[in-house]
Amino acid sequence: MSAIDFAQFVEDLATASGEAILPFFRTHMGADDKSGGGVFDPVTEADRAAESIMRSMIQQVFPAHGIVGEEFGNKRPDADYCWVLDPIDGTKSFISGMPLWGTLIGLQHMGRPCYGMMHQPFTRERFTGDSESATWRGLDSLGRPAERRLHTRACADLALATLMTTHPSLLAPDTLIPFRRVEEQVRLSRYGGDCYAYCMVAAGHVDLVIESGLQPYDIVALVPIVEGAGGIVTDWQGNTPAHGGAIIAAGDKRLHEQALRILNAAN
Repeated sequence: MSAIDFAQFVEDLATASGEAILPFFRTHMGADDKSGGGVFDPVTEADRAAESIMRSMIQQVFPAHGIVGEEFGNKRPDADYCWVLDPIDGTKSFISGMPLWGTLIGLQHMGRPCYGMMHQPFTRERFTGDSESATWRGLDSLGRPAERRLHTRACADLALATLMTTHPSLLAPDTLIPFRRVEEQVRLSRYGGDCYAYCMVAAGHVDLVIESGLQPYDIVALVPIVEGAGGIVTDWQGNTPAHGGAIIAAGDKRLHEQALRILNAAN
């Protein structure tokens, strides 16, 4: 397929998954708990329906590609090209009627995140990136279709930074204290957002996202978006974030280095 056809295919995945999800949003649907008795980890019929349709489309168009998905597991994850899908990143927000969730569609080539989209069908926003550039598409204040390039903002000092994490209670116990050390030094700390927080880094509204306990499907699609806008995403050791785990995303590489030093300082 040509590059234009490929881009259209990702758009089609987003459209199809959004059409599967939206009929469930802000309804009185139930949610199952995947945690097995741990911290509540909801999954809904919307999650399953969206991932099912995306997997079906990928298998039909790219039968040799691998798929890693949150709800239905892995199929050929070591393939040269592998799709990494999270049908609803932010399911807790979704079942609470809050719009801070999105569908993550990521593509890896030889294990490296190379393309990503975050689609928020309720707000009609699409954030895309290929690690070289990133774009937002949505509606302007008058409801007209709009598009703009994404650029992170300069911020070299934690004292001037806005930091986000989904919630401190979701941080692994051994990462909470290092996170708090960074949090104590920033100008503003906000909780919530899931995938949306990373897109706000790309858009230049947030400077830093620090989380732990992530799975590949939580982060792969977001890496090319943040990088394409001029930011950086790594694990807490400065290595590839593609495997998940403890993750840090920053709009300014200088801020990333500063936060990493604090995260890895001896207790």
